[in-house]
Amino acid sequence: MRVLICPDKFAGTLSAADAAAAVADGWHETAPGDECVERPLSDGGPGFIEVLATVLQGRRIPVSTVDPLGRPVSGEVLLAGTTAYVESAQACGLHLLTEQERNPNIASSYGLGLLLAAAVEAGAAEVVVGLGGSAVNDAGAGMLAALGAGPVDESGYALPYGGAVLGTAVRLEGTPQLRQVRLVAATDVDNPLLGLHGASSVFGPQKGASREDVLRLDAALERFVDVLEKAFDRQGLAVAPGAGAAGGIGAALLALGGHVVSGIGLVTQVIGLDAELDRADLVITGEGSFDHQSLRGKVTAGVANGARDRGLPCVVIAGRNETGYREAAAAGVTETHALVDHFDSEQLALAEPARGLREVVARLAQQYSR
Repeated sequence: MRVLICPDKFAGTLSAADAAAAVADGWHETAPGDECVERPLSDGGPGFIEVLATVLQGRRIPVSTVDPLGRPVSGEVLLAGTTAYVESAQACGLHLLTEQERNPNIASSYGLGLLLAAAVEAGAAEVVVGLGGSAVNDAGAGMLAALGAGPVDESGYALPYGGAVLGTAVRLEGTPQLRQVRLVAATDVDNPLLGLHGASSVFGPQKGASREDVLRLDAALERFVDVLEKAFDRQGLAVAPGAGAAGGIGAALLALGGHVVSGIGLVTQVIGLDAELDRADLVITGEGSFDHQSLRGKVTAGVANGARDRGLPCVVIAGRNETGYREAAAAGVTETHALVDHFDSEQLALAEPARGLREVVARLAQQYSR
């Protein structure tokens, strides 16, 4: 039997590659003769580079960058031919901050600009930026500053980092040093920059924003998007699909002439997921939390849809399951399992997710293996 294993990350506990390895180990405990094909996935968020590096014959270039609060962190650029891949979460990720440190008023995307600059210096003609899991809400202002075009106030002084101060921005000072590279924003977030469905309102609270912060940030981005449109002679950035990705970094990339593509679509194309689905007998996918957002273009939904179209059973294993049976089945999911239910303990599910995956999958193999 050929089992295709293609999970996303289990946020905060397991990378996608580690989750795939645990699933394969569990299956082989019961059915050692079956073939397990591991294809970890990402939709552009944390793990984007690691997943692509498993299949691309590229060079991983280490880069010294900074986190959302300006502290040194290590990142990397994956260079494959003339295309460079950059993961925004390596510099802007929510996982880089403690819960007490989360504050989108002051968090900056400056570190992403350093990663982009490194990709340009490496000789890339095209840079694909994976967006997702960010702690920032500055519409790429910090990123632009790192590239040589930071926002200034009416007196010509450079603005401090963060989203809240952008309400005083009047223009960008300088020109982004990108050497005419093509930019691609890889994300499965289609939110606009502003408004009820915008970056501040939808994603701000999970980054530490209060209701008052959300209103302040949305107003600041409304001012800053005018600055972006004038600086780069672009229109409609506030309402463009994907502009709200990663705290509005999507809007800055669009302003720079980039375009938005599906993150999961790009990854599945690179790793050849369609061909693997054609050869599979069973598909196993999963993520940390399987919820209503999972069914809106996330990794698990994309995999389940592909399995459904081929008449394949698709099993989702998640840390926790918050979807109903009917909506999951409509997406192509045959059955779901949650580690919280397996352990009957959220604490154990977070502490030993790999063991939980092995144990759940060992039982699944008894059910499905020929």
